[in-house]
Amino acid sequence: MDFALSEEQQQIFDLACDFGANELAPHAHEWDKNSTFPVEALTKAAELGFGSIYVKSDVGGVELGRLESTLIFEGLSRGCVSTAAFLSIHNMASWMIDTWGTEEQRKKWLPRLGTFELKASYCLTEPGSGSDAAALKTKAVRDGDHYVLNGAKAFISGASVNDIYVVMVRTGGPGASGVSCLVIEKDTPGLSFGALEDKMGWRTQPTAQVIFDDCRVPVANRLGEEGEGFKIAMAGLDGGRLNIAACSLGGATFGLESAVSYMKERQQFGKHLADFQALQFRLADMRTHLEASRLMVRSAAWKVDNGAADKTASAAMAKRFATDMGFDIVNQALQLHGGYGYMKEYHMERLVRDLRVHQILEGTNEIMRVIISRDMLA
Repeated sequence: MDFALSEEQQQIFDLACDFGANELAPHAHEWDKNSTFPVEALTKAAELGFGSIYVKSDVGGVELGRLESTLIFEGLSRGCVSTAAFLSIHNMASWMIDTWGTEEQRKKWLPRLGTFELKASYCLTEPGSGSDAAALKTKAVRDGDHYVLNGAKAFISGASVNDIYVVMVRTGGPGASGVSCLVIEKDTPGLSFGALEDKMGWRTQPTAQVIFDDCRVPVANRLGEEGEGFKIAMAGLDGGRLNIAACSLGGATFGLESAVSYMKERQQFGKHLADFQALQFRLADMRTHLEASRLMVRSAAWKVDNGAADKTASAAMAKRFATDMGFDIVNQALQLHGGYGYMKEYHMERLVRDLRVHQILEGTNEIMRVIISRDMLA
């Protein structure tokens, strides 16, 4: 049992941390303030291979594992959580195409997804089905060599600006077995988008509904067979949950380091905040929870990479714990900054807003508890 990163993994982590510090962090405040979608920065990230992390090399990917991806997203999130999270979703959609797509599909989309010439969204959630994902109602009816889609997807990152939408639709009866997966291109007739959502956090990525109104999609755009869509969706979420957990690690690390620096400088009652034992103990707990979260995330990533029997439950445990702890850490970091933590220039309030949603998306933390307990009682 060796907990040390390999030399290559350490280099990957350092590269992501440096990119986050130099290319994301200096702009994160303005991007958040103006709801700017930072395409230029994302394109630069793709030049480092961060746009095709799991994709096979024959279509331009770098073929890294889930452990390496958690290192990348932790490093990037130290600079900007919201932008790193967007890149995670893009990678998840690309992985689905690479894993379940035909050779023709892979060669058609993946080389351009890897360079960020094309951007991808993952579409599962609907206005009426969130946690109960298998109850989705977006209908796809076969009509010759096309499917005709009607319905809508909700809270989709990249909606209206992205080029590719990996969409879960109902081609059969009720339940998970009736779900299939289609790749839909932005210019497809019958595809439209709702108004941009005005969100609490994650403001560097546009979010909106994706709407299908007699939208005709070629059968050739289906990933896998009919009825395999829910399996594809859930397989993608194991990795997606790890990445969101890693984004919480990155944000929490930045928050904790900022709090330590502030406490060494700020004086009250004639001495630095760092000299008060009660606050020292709070820092100790924050660091302990952060390190425990990091170990859980990396252990679960190793299990997903190696196909361990408990990989899905482990990913759920890591996501639940790391996102809960991450939010608590940045919330305490804000508190340690006092009134200044509430000011935008100190970045703490942005971290609180960005990390809060990690307890909701990629499966709420309540659903993580369902997954974990079902695994125990099976």
